[in-house]
Amino acid sequence: MANYPLPMEQLEQTVGHTFKNREVLSRALTHSSYSNEMGVNHHHLLCNERLEFLGDSVLSIITSEFLFEHFKDCPEGDLTRMRADVVCERALAKYAEKISLGSYLLLGRGEDRNNGRSCKSIIADAFEALLAAMYLDAGKARVAEFLLPFIKEEIETLKPSGFTGDYKTRLQQFVQQNEGDFLEYVTVGESGPDHRKVFEVNAKLNDNIIGRGTGHSKREAEQHAARAALVLFGIEKE
Repeated sequence: MANYPLPMEQLEQTVGHTFKNREVLSRALTHSSYSNEMGVNHHHLLCNERLEFLGDSVLSIITSEFLFEHFKDCPEGDLTRMRADVVCERALAKYAEKISLGSYLLLGRGEDRNNGRSCKSIIADAFEALLAAMYLDAGKARVAEFLLPFIKEEIETLKPSGFTGDYKTRLQQFVQQNEGDFLEYVTVGESGPDHRKVFEVNAKLNDNIIGRGTGHSKREAEQHAARAALVLFGIEKE
């Protein structure tokens, strides 16, 4: 049976980064239940909660930049939904489990007895704290190098359940199943001031309207029209 916590050097090998500042890594692995038991003043400064706060922002900006660059046709609402899917507690706990992060945590005796090392909220928070520690030690690029393989794999995992955010691509793939069908998007309306225009677009299949959409850009309106078409064909839920 393993003696916990496992040494930090083993975690460094797993994540592929040797910390110049070991103290920041140690702090990232310290749960509040452990620092509380130390019985010292300002024990909240000795656990990973502040790093978790920073890590949440680091996680968000790196993930947002990736989605923005790789899903160029997606409107803001879909990007937000996609980001939420890959940075939620469930997903973060999954990433943490892949590197056995719970095995390295400093936990209070009670938390340890209550299976705190496998508690999703604890290891998800610790994963965010680890990102912050890596960010402080080596910068955003190093965090992205470590984090993005998890994000990309999660996106691929979610795709079979309908996660892509790119409705136009999904509709095109569906239409291509029938050779000779012709899909197009036609802008049929435009209203509002220049700084806040609203576009209306119809998705048409062989000159038949199969979906209508509106948006603050033609691209966004086309995405909404494509989604409406997917709903019509029973591919996407209402």
